[in-house]
Amino acid sequence: MSARELPSTFKLATLWLLILTLGFLGFKAWEHQRAQSRIEIAGGEIVLQRGPDGHFHWRGQLRGPQHSRMVDFLVDTGATSTALPEALARELALETEGFALSQTAGGTAQGRIARTDLQLQGGVSAQRLRVMVLPQLESPLLGMDVLSRLRFSQQGGELRIQAPVTTP
Repeated sequence: MSARELPSTFKLATLWLLILTLGFLGFKAWEHQRAQSRIEIAGGEIVLQRGPDGHFHWRGQLRGPQHSRMVDFLVDTGATSTALPEALARELALETEGFALSQTAGGTAQGRIARTDLQLQGGVSAQRLRVMVLPQLESPLLGMDVLSRLRFSQQGGELRIQAPVTTP
């Protein structure tokens, strides 16, 4: 291998790395755009489109005593209460108000009770919402404690929610 071959090999490797990076960034931009287009707010109605995973997702913001964070909630009509992963509750510095057992798809789980302020896209909010914090949970679940206060219907791949409601 001569000294002249190394620079062309290096240039080729750099070119491929650049192409792969641009492809990855393009895919991430496309993925982000798809996630943003799953919610439509018009005429006093919020329409959530079923995601590629078969579930409805609703973007919202959680506020703790020191921090707030945007999260993607999995809408779970089978969950009695809204639940958060332990890592997210720690990040928000949510204080423990007690402990409880929760029946999950994987069995009984011990968790803790905390409170947070919730603001969902479309204007639905809940102040000092009581939530379950579960150590094994991977992503936030929006439960019937919030959903039961709303009028909604599901047909096909859409979940239609009536005008925003502020809950105590």
